[in-house]
Amino acid sequence: MKLVFGEGSCGIAAGARKVRAAVEKLNADNAVEIGITGCIGMCYLEPIVDVYDGGTLVKRLVKVQEKDAERIYKAVADAGRAGAPRPPTASVQQQDGAPLSELADLEISADDKEFLEKQTRIALRHCGLIDPEDIAAYEAVDGYKAIRKVLAMTPEDVIAEIKVSGLAGRGGAGFPTWFKWNAARNAKGEQKYLICNADEGDPGAFMDRAVIESDPHSLIEGMLIAAYAIGATKAFVYVRAEYPLAIVRLEKALAAAKKAGLLGENILGSHFSCDIRIKAGAGAFVCGEETALIESLEGNRGMPRLKPPFPAEKGYTQAPSNINNVETFANVAWIILNGGAAFAAMGTETSKGTKVFALTGKIKRGGLVEIPMGLTLRDVIFGIGGGIRDGGTFKAVQMGGPSGGCIPEHLLDTKIDYKALGATGAIMGSGGMVVMDSHTCMVNMARFFLDFTAKESCGKCVHCRIGTKRMHEILTRITEGKGKEGDVELLQELCNGIKAGALCGLGQTAPNPVLTTIRYFRDEYDAHIREARCPAHECAALKTYSIDPAKCKGCTMCAKKCPVGAITGAVKQPHAIDPAKCIKCGQCAATCKFGAVVIG
Repeated sequence: MKLVFGEGSCGIAAGARKVRAAVEKLNADNAVEIGITGCIGMCYLEPIVDVYDGGTLVKRLVKVQEKDAERIYKAVADAGRAGAPRPPTASVQQQDGAPLSELADLEISADDKEFLEKQTRIALRHCGLIDPEDIAAYEAVDGYKAIRKVLAMTPEDVIAEIKVSGLAGRGGAGFPTWFKWNAARNAKGEQKYLICNADEGDPGAFMDRAVIESDPHSLIEGMLIAAYAIGATKAFVYVRAEYPLAIVRLEKALAAAKKAGLLGENILGSHFSCDIRIKAGAGAFVCGEETALIESLEGNRGMPRLKPPFPAEKGYTQAPSNINNVETFANVAWIILNGGAAFAAMGTETSKGTKVFALTGKIKRGGLVEIPMGLTLRDVIFGIGGGIRDGGTFKAVQMGGPSGGCIPEHLLDTKIDYKALGATGAIMGSGGMVVMDSHTCMVNMARFFLDFTAKESCGKCVHCRIGTKRMHEILTRITEGKGKEGDVELLQELCNGIKAGALCGLGQTAPNPVLTTIRYFRDEYDAHIREARCPAHECAALKTYSIDPAKCKGCTMCAKKCPVGAITGAVKQPHAIDPAKCIKCGQCAATCKFGAVVIG
């Protein structure tokens, strides 16, 4: 029997390593085999521990804590000694009888199983299932077969297969991958470079991080195939330094691949040579833009270049270069092994294949989701994600991070493809999907994203450097109840000017959160400006706290919790809040068990 611990960043943060350490202390006689894997995507259930009998998954245990280690170890060790029968399939099984039945309270529920069962996983196909630090585990699931197949093909044939697949860049722009490869292939230059953009900077997005942490060899193999196709002998993975686990595991994977003859000179005895190096970026959001990334890679400040010329013609060190993101490369080996037509059979006419999303926010089941293009937002949020947590009401979903837009409830049946999402004013982006409920203020949400983009602007062009700052100032004023008539129209004017005049994609898309919130939630802007009222009761400056005397029991708990002594009243008598002293911290509302605190 074997215990496999989910040790992606989410699992580790939830305590997976502590649980594993506790089990290892008990396993002095090695009665149980112990291993690790990456993130399977069910981040809301971490720590996750899988129980294997041979190569078959027989139990998936969720929300495991350190206190559970002893009984998990005992049950699995006893089952191993008893020679528990193996189920006929490789799916999660309910095994009747002792000793594993004693872990039933930790086992994943039928509803939670649907989270994975409703997905179609290609980029995430190995995540959470193999050991990311063992090249043999990757090879056991057909790893590096695609590069062997490619070495018997011409570069032109490889590009043609990618063209058939319809694979588009998964970094946000959705540009045809084959076209970029072909442009770099045909560009003149003795030295060509391949670059992986792993500078994932959107708030709430963690798709690329999870792929590198959980299946680094799929990225390496995809990059090798791309390098062969365009004629590159040197490649870089530009990954943000805030992803230390991803960097460590990628370093191990590169070392293992090199030792196996899959990197370096004359790969697998062929005439193809390629090395891959890691560049840890300092975390500038603008470096997600390809030319700014190249500047940073060269040791300069990350600022975008004018285009044309495009990187395919003059990229890193002015040599022909191709840039794709992690998810794009993670699809490549699967396409080569299964055929471009198989990938193209999924999705829509204009958006082929699958897409990975980071489902976060006010959602019951948050984590990584990979679905065929063409499903609706409702399918993902309510079908896979389980709907709004804590009995809340859906209000909007933010697509595409700071460069995206907010999509309201009446557009939940919008198909997930580049064209349909673009029509709403949002974008696909790299795959962030932040769900908001009725307690979210859309004006404050727009202010949050403008604060982010204003701070992350590189400052090269006036429209972005000054425009985003002015917009943020106006939005801040509105959320403080100091808005005035004409502010919304001024915001729209600034938005249009920035979109038209900004140099790169960061500035050109920065107004999207503002434009979409004005478009779909204009009433909230009007309430803030005309009534000094936040309908969602989120903006602190516009909140008022009072106590309903009919509900107050005089328990004194709110007065004890108030940090500034703003609440007065005798025991068993209705209390009151002094608005002049109240700092609107919300402690009283959080403490009251009788619903007596009224937030206005």
